[in-house]
Amino acid sequence: MKRVARVTEVIAGSPVSFDDAIKAGFERACKTLRSITGIRILEQRIKVDDNKMVEYRVRMEIIFVLED
Repeated sequence: MKRVARVTEVIAGSPVSFDDAIKAGFERACKTLRSITGIRILEQRIKVDDNKMVEYRVRMEIIFVLED
């Protein structure tokens, strides 16, 4: 059986943590994409405002298998 996968990029943020941002991005991707097989975190950044860390941001690839 041959499988073909696709990768799409998602950016997500959370005021709580990187882990929470990853979960938010994954949960949102699950609403649109089916057959997700993996996630790769490409980048982590923190938004700073008035000398305070206000948002944790992640850029990630969502890998999913294309259906017939």
